[in-house]
Amino acid sequence: MEAEKKSCSITIKDDHDDHDDHKDSSEKPELDLSLEKLNLVPKKKKLLVMNLNGFLLHKVYFHDKEALPKSRTDHYRSYNFLIFKRPFSEEFMKFCLERFEVGIWSSAEVQNIDGALDIAIGEESKNKLLFVWNQDQCRITTNSITSKECKEKPIFFKELRKVWETVEKGGPYSASNTLMIGDKPYKAYLNPENTAIFVKSYDPEDKEDNALDPNGELCEYLKGVAEAEDVQSYVKNNAFGIPAINLKSSSGHPERNFYFTVRYLDGI
Repeated sequence: MEAEKKSCSITIKDDHDDHDDHKDSSEKPELDLSLEKLNLVPKKKKLLVMNLNGFLLHKVYFHDKEALPKSRTDHYRSYNFLIFKRPFSEEFMKFCLERFEVGIWSSAEVQNIDGALDIAIGEESKNKLLFVWNQDQCRITTNSITSKECKEKPIFFKELRKVWETVEKGGPYSASNTLMIGDKPYKAYLNPENTAIFVKSYDPEDKEDNALDPNGELCEYLKGVAEAEDVQSYVKNNAFGIPAINLKSSSGHPERNFYFTVRYLDGI
């Protein structure tokens, strides 16, 4: 929570004041500075909204033998899923929590999230999260078009508007101080421009994956976001990762027509 902003009056008195009864008090040198000008008021943290599966970890259904990575055995079990944590996921979360308020928004069912978070970032960091949302907070399509990832599932959209209207602690939040991070651009399709960045989905067989390295490009980018006056302006002027797809700026995106049709059929 942002510290209350107060003014601090600093008065510097001349050493000879006490010995000169005739000295006009108006001549006393005085320095009046606010804590803001002295840069002593903590800067309000911006909000990061992160995806879980595909970004912080890779999740495979326990009985789906075909989907299991062939070269990985260092997995964890959570309910009916095997969890492969992404390299540096714990260090990355600590880096982010030092500079931002952080919320997790997964399109998974609620019972499949808590254990996966413990594996990916650890219980200590999990307890510092501003919120943890699941598919119940997503906008879920009701038309006949299903997800490209799984023909048995609807399409889940994550509308930041719901975050801005609901999350009060540390806020208020808006497009100017919120950044969504994930690996699936379509999930941010309904959001304002330049409010999200995307990285390659985690492949547990990629032994060179270092996307979450605190000394890597993503964290260097996030340092800039943390210091920026406006998130949208920063993202617009500093392109990063996979191109976004949304209502206004996706004319050249190969999947634009597909999601435009989804939106039309669902009356969004």
